[in-house]
Amino acid sequence: MTIDVVTAMAGEALFLIIKVAAPLLLVSLCVGLAISIFQTVTSIQEQTLTFVPKVLAIFLTLMLLGNWILTELSNYMIRLWSDFGLYTR
Repeated sequence: MTIDVVTAMAGEALFLIIKVAAPLLLVSLCVGLAISIFQTVTSIQEQTLTFVPKVLAIFLTLMLLGNWILTELSNYMIRLWSDFGLYTR
């Protein structure tokens, strides 16, 4: 196993992590931004107000995209384990 193979595997893994986490992070960002704007407009300065809506939004996003996320992770692991013989040479 050469350094090029290790670098390619690490790069592919990092790209997969970014691709899978991006929808969840974007939803969290948008909900947080919307609540911050709401807090600014209404002059409510409660720090815990953003927690529950963000958790619910992340949960709903996981419910909608969970199948896709698990499929992507499973495909990567299947590809990684199917090429295991190449890595031990």
